Amino acid sequence: MPSILSALVLIAGCGVQSRALRMPDFLQEGDKVALISPASRIEIELVDSIAMAIEQWGLVPVYGVHIFDSLNNFAGSEAARRQDLLWALKDPEIKAIMCTRGGYGSVHILCNLPLKILRKYPKWISGYSDITALLSAEICAGNMGIHSNMGLRPAMGEETDSIGLMLKRILYGELPTYHSAPHELDNCGSAEGILIGGNLSVFSGLAGSDYDFFKALRNKDIILFIEDINENCRKVDRMLHQMIVRGVMKNVKGIIVGRFVDCEASNGFDDIYQMLHYYLKDLDIPIAYDFPVGHDESYNYPLIEGCRVLFSVSPEGSTLRFLRK
Repeated sequence: MPSILSALVLIAGCGVQSRALRMPDFLQEGDKVALISPASRIEIELVDSIAMAIEQWGLVPVYGVHIFDSLNNFAGSEAARRQDLLWALKDPEIKAIMCTRGGYGSVHILCNLPLKILRKYPKWISGYSDITALLSAEICAGNMGIHSNMGLRPAMGEETDSIGLMLKRILYGELPTYHSAPHELDNCGSAEGILIGGNLSVFSGLAGSDYDFFKALRNKDIILFIEDINENCRKVDRMLHQMIVRGVMKNVKGIIVGRFVDCEASNGFDDIYQMLHYYLKDLDIPIAYDFPVGHDESYNYPLIEGCRVLFSVSPEGSTLRFLRK
């Protein structure tokens, strides 16, 4: 079998985007934060818990009109969910937008959401899983976003939501540096590039569209992070090779492999990591496995998508440092 490295050299790229990515304004105490549900429906109690955490951060949560709507398994109709997003973007008093949950349905909003709207109103959007679709759209509009937990929890006595507090620090302007333990499959090395990624199934579904962040960042050095849930090795294999045949992997200078939760072994591999290592091991780029990002809210570090980062992997572990430049 020819190596994946050979395949990457032979395949041409796609798309062009020269616009510089913008870092939205950071927040100050008293700023308003919109809570919206762009995808699956959510229970009132969970949203109230998120709002309480935001209040403890010194911010003011504001509920979208349709945040508790329900239509089949979605948080209301496509038009209603899009209306809440547009309200949060256009209202000058709203300084950031937090999505309450993923599930499925964010792609519906993109069907009638021109990139010029996102470009005109650069604000922090945070979330993960299905919200990867909105974060990818933000990249295509030239804005950074935050891949982060949605199930924020208020502090109760001595118990705090440490991962949630990481998000708070980012929103207030502190760019993080993360360290992760070494993994036996890691590829050592270092690289600098623009960080993009998220749920592999979701951003694979945007391939070739106006909301495809690979298309927007053609010829840019990329650090890619991936995670997923409820997929098997065969499907992950297909999505990986979809990126290869499209030619977009040729600009990837480093890979962060996050958690793949409830993903079944198949195709003769024992697990997803073993399969990914089989195809990626010949790449002369840093690759970190089991990095703290994915569908485990106690293990899902907030990552600034579209931000330039320094990424290094050594026998002592991996480091991801976010840069302001």
